[in-house]
Order: sequence, then structure tokens, then C-alpha cells
Amino acid sequence: MAEHRDPQTVVNAASSQQLPYRIAVLCYLEDTEGRLLMLHRSKNPNAGMHSPIGGKLEVGIGESPHECARREIQEEAGLDIDPDDIRLIGMVSEAGYEGDGHWLLFCFRVTRPIGTSEIPVYEFEEGTLVWVEPDAIESLNLPESDRTVLWPMVRAHADTVFVAHIDCSQTPMQATIHEPKA
Repeated sequence: MAEHRDPQTVVNAASSQQLPYRIAVLCYLEDTEGRLLMLHRSKNPNAGMHSPIGGKLEVGIGESPHECARREIQEEAGLDIDPDDIRLIGMVSEAGYEGDGHWLLFCFRVTRPIGTSEIPVYEFEEGTLVWVEPDAIESLNLPESDRTVLWPMVRAHADTVFVAHIDCSQTPMQATIHEPKA
């Protein structure tokens, strides 16, 4: 699990690099059996790895993170989620991810179970959608920041919002948990 560090003492090596900053959402959907919907990605970033569905915010049109989450769920899973059925569960910033850019990720959970008939397992341009048992997630090929910081936060904080920063420019990466307070 990520360490808790005093933000005053954190030196972010990636912050001095002039890299693009991207804003995206990750969307966590569970079926009626408690399995999570995962995308086995065929495109970068993270080609060949598993991640929740999601995508980049349309900043040019002023899209909100909530609107982006609903749009991405519609585009990737074909499901129109009622705004009342989606909840922000966390926010993660990643500095120097793969040396290519910085990311600000808004994490959302769909609060109602999804029937597997609503979202069948299928392949599309982004990859293949699969339903995965929660205990099997750790055995999947995941981005290291997801494996060591994001997934543990999602699992541990079902009822609280989490906020974390991951400096991916360092080896090993360094994570700071800002919320919830220890």
C-alpha cells in the first residue's frame, strides 16, 4: 500500500518536466454477482493491460467529470446511466506517467448493480469488455500504479472519497495519500 507522507516534504521530480496534462475518468461498474467490468485494452495507454472503462474529458467543450463518466459508459458499454446512479469515489493525480504525461483521474462508481444482459462481454475498438471477480483483479496484467495504489484505494474506501498523488517519474514510484486522513 502507498505510504502516507507529509506533503511539505514531498519533492515531485515530475513537476519540473514540461509534459502534457490529461484529465480522464475511470468508471467502476459491478454486476449483480459483484463482478467488476474491466476493459482488456488494445490501445495505448496501457495496451495489453486491464483497466476499468473510462476515457479523456472533452475539455474543449467544458465537459464535467460526471458528464464524461456517463458518456464513456455509454460509448464503451452501451449503457445510459442515470445521473443519480453515479458517484465520485476518488481522485488520483499521476505525475510523469510512462514519461509521457501527467494525468488527473476522477474515479466513479455506478451505485446500482448492472445486469450482465445490459452489458455483454464483447470486443470493440478500445479492447474487450470482461466481467472479473474482485479477488481475480490482482492476478490480471494491470498498470503498476493501479495495482499498488488505485485498486487498494477503490477496495478499501467503498464509502469514503479518496485522493492520492502518484509520482510515476521515480523508481519505485512514490504515492501520497491525501484523503482519507490517517
